[in-house]
Amino acid sequence: MKPTNPLKKFFEKLKLGDEKGRNQNRSHIPFRLNFLFFVIFGLFVILITRLGYLQIVNGDKMKAEMKSSTTITVKENAPRGVIYDAKGVALVNNQANPAITFTRGNMMEGKDIRELADKLNTWINVPADEGLTTRDKKDYWLANQKNLETAEERLSFKEKNLDTSNEYLKLVDKVKDSEIQFDENQLKAATIFKRMNAASALSTVFVKNEGVTDEELAVVAEHAADLPGVSTGTDWDRSYNDDLDGSLKSILGNITTEKEGLPAEEAEALLKKGYARNDRVGKSYLEKQYEEQLQGKKGEYKVTLNQQVNIEKQQEVKKGEKGSNLVLTINTEFQKKVEDILRKHFQSLVDSGVAKYSPGAYAVAMNPNTGEVYAMTGFEHDVNSKTLTENTLGTITNSFVPGSVVKGGTITAGYESGAISGNDTLIDQPIKLGGTSQKSSIYNKVLGNQIPLNTVQALEISSNAYMMQIVLRMLGVQYQYNMTLPEIASSKEMYEKLRHGLAEYGMGVKTQIDLPNESSGLVNDQFGTDQAPGAGNLLDLSFGQYDTYTPMQLAQYAATVANGGTRISPHVVKGIYGNNDSGGLGSLQQEITGKKLNQVNITPEQMSIIREGFYQAVHGTNPYTTARDLASAKLDPAAKTGTAETVPDGHPDVNTINSNLVAYAPHDKPQIAISVMLPNLDEDHDDTNKAIAKDIIDAFADTYGVQ
Repeated sequence: MKPTNPLKKFFEKLKLGDEKGRNQNRSHIPFRLNFLFFVIFGLFVILITRLGYLQIVNGDKMKAEMKSSTTITVKENAPRGVIYDAKGVALVNNQANPAITFTRGNMMEGKDIRELADKLNTWINVPADEGLTTRDKKDYWLANQKNLETAEERLSFKEKNLDTSNEYLKLVDKVKDSEIQFDENQLKAATIFKRMNAASALSTVFVKNEGVTDEELAVVAEHAADLPGVSTGTDWDRSYNDDLDGSLKSILGNITTEKEGLPAEEAEALLKKGYARNDRVGKSYLEKQYEEQLQGKKGEYKVTLNQQVNIEKQQEVKKGEKGSNLVLTINTEFQKKVEDILRKHFQSLVDSGVAKYSPGAYAVAMNPNTGEVYAMTGFEHDVNSKTLTENTLGTITNSFVPGSVVKGGTITAGYESGAISGNDTLIDQPIKLGGTSQKSSIYNKVLGNQIPLNTVQALEISSNAYMMQIVLRMLGVQYQYNMTLPEIASSKEMYEKLRHGLAEYGMGVKTQIDLPNESSGLVNDQFGTDQAPGAGNLLDLSFGQYDTYTPMQLAQYAATVANGGTRISPHVVKGIYGNNDSGGLGSLQQEITGKKLNQVNITPEQMSIIREGFYQAVHGTNPYTTARDLASAKLDPAAKTGTAETVPDGHPDVNTINSNLVAYAPHDKPQIAISVMLPNLDEDHDDTNKAIAKDIIDAFADTYGVQ
């Protein structure tokens, strides 16, 4: 036997192992390759299927989505609605003005806008803005790339590493005053730049909207390709009727300018409604109250963006719609008559010195059955002059001590509490409480005098004592000389009982007229404090010598008595109308009516007693009948006068009289309710308030043809 060679044997084993390994690899590699090819093939099938779906099945949708990425919709304001008087006379209209606009592209930077501004400045004339600030000028200077680089070289290493906004502020600081000493032409270009740069991405601003010439419109259209985002359009201004008097104009209110935009306190709410920050909106009175109706529906433009995401062209796709129109309850002819009547009589008092300390005079006339305001006017008086200033809004914002006009409300509180039940007789006599001065009716000031009066007579001759004794009965006590009122007389409960009777007619509560900023008057309800009303003040309140009310509140009170006890909210808008084909007054969209706020909670018989008292105040035969001067009016009226002892503001040593009146006519079928307030006269001039009321009733009869 030959010996075995170990090395040879080793290599033989190695060879066998290698062949075995190769055989094993041959068995695995084809399977792995086949699996890999299968996976790749499957992925290709999925990819081809998806592409087919996108290209064939969903191709139109994808095209629309691709298009939407380069086409956007921009909205443009439309004119506001017109405001007309009751006879259809346009009081507030829109004056259209040609304009040049700019819509900012998504990717537009300051340098792009400066280039546009400089081009525009060569083709249109935009006067330099007087309000152009140093910062505005520096922004324009820095928008030039070369200037920007110059400023950047002045930054320190630390300043260059600030965030973008803070770095720019430092760049602004580096601009030298000498570098912004612009000539007139540069100031014009800077003005254009400022207006254009104020636009946010894809929003539109006016570059020029006043005094745009036909030549300027033509040149902008001609160079449209070189002015991306710049276009021609139309702007509008509010214009007022040339014959519009001042008193009515103040009721109409104002709108914000484009620069003012949305009022800060309302911006969030308006933005949610789809407004833009630079939209012009109503900021006062009717323009504000009826903003939703007056605001037009915005037009829409399709804006196409190029590959640089800047505006390439724009096309109108939806025409804007003018806002709805308002028709007022106020006839300008009658309003002017009432204004002239009040001015004439009050000016006479001022000129004679009787109204030296009076802050003004006010009158309101309304329909007692519907709440329509026929007229509202007022005049403010500076105590240092004899000049009168229109202050119609004072009829809803200024309040004064009313005096005896309120006694219908006191009697109502007496009925509701059970203190009296019908045409009850009480004794008019001076009221003397312990520790206080005597309170009495003006015609009965001698202690011990006793005059029996029923409810109608108490209203006819305006008995203060009658009203005070109603309150005493509400307190559960009978009057005795030098008596002390029970503790409950200064309680919140008793004040609320008396004030409830007054509030049912609108005194001490808001009338809910459709104008903002209405006052509810001054009512002291600080119970439990050092300023709390006392027991004696409760008696003062009963004859109108404590709380204060506005002229509009007293007119609502008169209207509530006139119509038999329904308190209706006054309103100065009669209806909301659409537009006809020519943009004028169209068909009625919504009728505005006074809301029925409450019904006075007394019986018809009790209300008829109050109404009879108002009638007898004009037609009674008692020597102290208070409003007999009104009996000769063209429409047979009923009324209640009121005087209140007052002290004018700033003159604590002066005693004055508030001379007021409420009335309605004709007394049997009332068509008009009136309030007149003449505060702080040097002496009682109720003959003047009656003359004013009579003239207003006569003017109403003449204007409206009421018999």
